Parts: sequence; structure tokens; C-alpha cells
Amino acid sequence: MSINWDFIINSIPLYEKAAWLTLKLAFWGILISLVIGLICSVIQYFKIRILRSIVGAYIELSRNTPLLIQLYFLYFGLTKLGLTLSENTCAIIGLSFLGGSYMSEAFRGGIEAVSKSQIESGLSLGLSKIQLARYVILPQAFSFSISSIGANCIFLLKETSIVGAIAILDLMNVTKDLIGMYYQTFESLLMLVIAYLIILLPMSFLLTWLERKVRYAEFGN
Repeated sequence: MSINWDFIINSIPLYEKAAWLTLKLAFWGILISLVIGLICSVIQYFKIRILRSIVGAYIELSRNTPLLIQLYFLYFGLTKLGLTLSENTCAIIGLSFLGGSYMSEAFRGGIEAVSKSQIESGLSLGLSKIQLARYVILPQAFSFSISSIGANCIFLLKETSIVGAIAILDLMNVTKDLIGMYYQTFESLLMLVIAYLIILLPMSFLLTWLERKVRYAEFGN
């Protein structure tokens, strides 16, 4: 089997543009999901009754519905209510909605890993609950949950392959379009694999390095 190198070279600009769009959507989705996850974990930690129930319902809804269904609801369903959102906005909201629940569980696991003796020591020093969370619990919780957060970041980046279902020219959608127009299936899929490797491998190495640095700092090395 011969490879059509001319097709691959001519397709590079399309994949480059799609890769930047994929990174943009993933960046905002991950950033917002981190904020959502942190807020939800703090609400659960302080056990605020009404908000805690809302957070619990949100986590169950988000984790037990596919991202594709969430995107369809945002892109097609909200139009019935008179609310029309752009494709990119729907993708970012969908990724954030899904990622926020996973980040919340990651932060929650980190918070629960903080020893009770340190919490009691903070209280004995006269720290308020907010000060205790800010200076004692959350820094250590981040250290404990960094591996889970990293895994969630990679998960969300890979989930961007689904947003093409709402007419976004991401890497997956560009690949399907090229296959449909030119029938260069192998070359198109090869470019898709390479593009995701170029994006995901550096991110994976960066997160591994960050996790190692955080662990070293935790043990004073």
C-alpha cells in the first residue's frame, strides 16, 4: 500500500487550524471545569445544606449522561426555549459541565486525604473555616489530587473529539470531511493520530513532571 504524501502535505494546514481550535476548546473547558470542581468541593466540605444537595444532583447528572447528549441539548434543545448559542460556546459549556463533576470528585478525594490532626491543629490556632480551607486544606488537597486532576485534563482533551457532532471543525470533523471528499482514509486517520499525539504527549509529560514536583515539595525534597 502506497501513501499519498501529496495529500498529507496539502492537508497539514487544515489539521493545524483544527488542532488550534481543539486546544482552545480544551483549554477553556479544563480551566472552567477546575473552577467548578473547586467550588463544588468547597461546598461539599462546608456541608452547606441546600447547595450541597444541588452539587450532588449536578455531579450525578453530569457523570451519568454522555457528553454527546449534553451537546445536543445545548445546541439543539435550547433553541426551543429561544436561547441560541454558538457551536464553540456549546462545546466549552459541555466540556466544563462534564469536567466540573470529575474535577469536583478529584478535589474531594484530595480534601478527604488531609489528616484530621492538621485540621484540628488549625482550629486550635484559632483559624476560621475559610482560613483553614485556604491555608491548610486546599494546598494539601491539590497535592493529593494532582494525579486525578491531570488524568481529567487528558480525558477532557480527548473528549473534544465529540464536539464535531455540532458542526465544529475540530480534528475529528476535519478528518471525516477529508475522507468523505477524497476517500483518503488511511492518510486522513494517520494525520488525526499524529495530531492528537502532538497535543497529548507534551501535556502528559508536563502533568507527570508537575506531579513529581508537587510530590517532592510535599516530602521536602
